[in-house]
Amino acid sequence: MGEKDVIGTGPQDSEVQEFAAAEVASQNTEEINKIIDGMTLFDDDLMSKVFDKNIEATELLLHIVLQRNDIHILEVIGQYDMKSPYVGGREIRLDIKASDSEGNDFDVEVQRDIKGSSNRRVRFHSAMVDARMLREKQKFNELRDSYVIFICQHDKFHQGKPIYHIDKVVREIDEEYADGSNVIFVNGTYKGDDEIGKLVHDFSCKDSSDMYYQPLADGVKHVKGTKKGRESMCEAVESYAEKYGNKVAEQTKVNLVKSLMDSMKLSMEQAMTALKIEGDERTIIAKQINQ
Repeated sequence: MGEKDVIGTGPQDSEVQEFAAAEVASQNTEEINKIIDGMTLFDDDLMSKVFDKNIEATELLLHIVLQRNDIHILEVIGQYDMKSPYVGGREIRLDIKASDSEGNDFDVEVQRDIKGSSNRRVRFHSAMVDARMLREKQKFNELRDSYVIFICQHDKFHQGKPIYHIDKVVREIDEEYADGSNVIFVNGTYKGDDEIGKLVHDFSCKDSSDMYYQPLADGVKHVKGTKKGRESMCEAVESYAEKYGNKVAEQTKVNLVKSLMDSMKLSMEQAMTALKIEGDERTIIAKQINQ
């Protein structure tokens, strides 16, 4: 049998490309599902989906954090963009924007990163919320209360308290300066057996069945456990995955090379050539496979 005949018995380029495309789609779906399954309410993408238009869950959260049962939410929006009034000015996206029956506004943020809960960032959030509460010619005393709540995965002040309230004080007379602006930090490392401790626990859960509070469990279950909910996470997951893009892409290519080697009986070099993996990346992938 001639060399030409031997080569002809192997997989053709079109077969390799079709197989690779199918494997990419399969592995992308698998990676997306892994990311969704691993999310908790400390991930702003999941948290915003769970609370968007979810008045019951939002009221529950505010009742616990503010220790008040008289808050009646009229509207809640997840991932709410606030535009700067100035061209080229800094804009922000609120994880949750809510308004109650008294006209008070609430901005609830989740933060994994310590830098994300910096004092000046919180100040900017508060200013952006306040700036939109008065219309032209409204009097300043008509400005309603605003609440900026940061639920942090860390203990911002390292004192082990469940909640930290930031109050303004007139220094010389040691008297509260009440202007209706409220800033609160929730300690995401707190493990007390009380309402805040259970709330923090629920924010750390990957599985809705492990949660204490039913409105939160129902929200997470809808997003993670239904076809419609998981589909709604696609764009959010892509954004989330961008944070880990290089790592995910590298692992996907490693898996693809292995699949081609196993299923189509290609050598590692042939598989990488078929997938157009070149240069330094080729060396990195080979090292991963040979470990």
